Amino acid sequence: MVTLLGAFRRERNGLVADTMHYDGTRYGLNYGVSLPTVRRLARSGERDHAFACFLLQQQVRELQLAAFHLADPARLTDRAEALRWRAALVNTELAEEAAFALLSRSEALPTLFEEWIGGGEPLPCYAVLLAAARAPRPSVAWLDPMIGALRRAAADSLLPPWAARRIAQGAVALAARLAETDETAGERLRGMIGGFGDSAAERLFAEEVAWRIG
Repeated sequence: MVTLLGAFRRERNGLVADTMHYDGTRYGLNYGVSLPTVRRLARSGERDHAFACFLLQQQVRELQLAAFHLADPARLTDRAEALRWRAALVNTELAEEAAFALLSRSEALPTLFEEWIGGGEPLPCYAVLLAAARAPRPSVAWLDPMIGALRRAAADSLLPPWAARRIAQGAVALAARLAETDETAGERLRGMIGGFGDSAAERLFAEEVAWRIG
């Protein structure tokens, strides 16, 4: 960890750290290292799941992000491990990196999608939507749960203002991917466009999907 932290310190950028935007919990310490650099440094070694779990506990942005690249995706088939990584998704940047580096690479994604999409927590929901959009073989069975999650978030006045918007963005990514890989899904989505409500999240979804899938 000392070696990795030293590498991040050499790449620190205070201006980037000060202007960085994400939603959710703030980091304890943020060096402002760019995501491509975090990824490059994290991938310079072999995957080490125990080390990744240790990094995940540190209150340093770059170490937490690196953890997703060092963790073993196969370990997510264990429920306790899946819960550990779910609990770590405390802001949108971590959720996005988890989707990119870990969730989309795991055979457990179908199970995690089913559990996290309806769990009532916006960040795990956002993460599995983005991960599903990157899956090699996205399932058309994800379409209805995706729409359900979007509508629930749009109607939930207790969620923070950014949550429904992020879920809508994740749903757009998955919808576009489903339309690309399954003609039936594309037809269903085109037929749904006019049936969404007037909430900001539903409008965002309908407008973006209409533009993306034509």
